[in-house]
Parts: sequence; C-alpha cells; structure tokens
Amino acid sequence: MSLVSDLKIAVICSSNMNRSMEAHAFLAKKGFDVKSYGTGDKVKIPGSSFDKPNIYDFGTSYEDIYTDLLQKDKSLYTQNGLLHTLERNKRIKTHPEKFQETNVKFDILITCEERVYDAVLEFMENKPPLDNSIVHVINIDIQDNLEEATIGAFLISDLCIMMAKADDLDNEIEEILHNFEEKNQRSILHSIVFN
Repeated sequence: MSLVSDLKIAVICSSNMNRSMEAHAFLAKKGFDVKSYGTGDKVKIPGSSFDKPNIYDFGTSYEDIYTDLLQKDKSLYTQNGLLHTLERNKRIKTHPEKFQETNVKFDILITCEERVYDAVLEFMENKPPLDNSIVHVINIDIQDNLEEATIGAFLISDLCIMMAKADDLDNEIEEILHNFEEKNQRSILHSIVFN
C-alpha cells in the first residue's frame, strides 16, 4: 500500500544506525517524505565486547563503517547482524546524520527512546524559530536490537498512516495517539514544539 502524504517526518534514535533507519526504510516504501537522524555525540555500535563499542563520527559513511567492521571481525559482525544492517543503510543514504545539525523543517519528529526525545525537545526549544509552525514530537520506546527495530518500524509506520489520514492533525492528534496506545498496548510521549 502506497500512501501519499505531505507530512514531513523525521525518525530519530541515538546513532542513526538501527531503529531510525529501519523505520526510515519502512516509511519510504510507503511513500512518506521521511528522513532519519541520531542525537548522540558519536555513532556507537556494538563491538567485540559490551565495554568495547565501535565508535564513529557522524558523517562517517556507512560504507566506511562496513569496511572497518569487515576488517575487524567479519564472522562476529555477520553473526550479530551489523553487516546486514549497514548494507540496508547504504541503500537508503550515505551516512548517519546528527539531528542537531539539520535545518530541515518537519511536521512530525518520532523518537525511539526517552533520552533521545529529551535531546530533541531541548534542541527544538533552544534553536532560533523559523516560522513558529507546530511540530509534534512523539516518542515510542524501542529497544536497540534488530528484532525490536523491525517491530518498532511497524509501529511507527502504523502511527504515521493514522496521522496521514487525519483531516486536521493538530486537532486530532490526541485522539490518534490515544487510539494508537490502546491498539498497541504501548505508552507514548507527545509534546508540541515550534519550528
């Protein structure tokens, strides 16, 4: 099902590697105008042990990260799904992007965990206003693993379809979010900020 919507949507996680990219892929396939970002200081992905993550700067290409992991331990990163994840990411865009560095205007910002939601709110409230248009910031908690990222992408897609069907999103959003929470048994956070 392709859905034509003029909503400009951003999906945001910490590193713009897993959760936001999975949702980005889903929404793009459905015809949404979507971009994805991270809010962390660096792009952090699992390493050879819990206390040794792989850390990259935002802007490092997915291709370069892929090559680096391939050289470090092809077997490990094939097994844990990271190489597959990077292959998907390369098909969507060239590199992870940091939300705080964009000046693109959105109608809806969807975050994948509460600390990302807090970082987005802080950034939006402190940046100079563009035109004072309403932006809905919505958080759906999604664990940062491959399986949960897929489930999260379905949930985000479902919510975006519900919002795209609204005649007047600003007036219907509370009801839409309430219906979404009841249907999916997931609690979400919602704030309104201004562009």
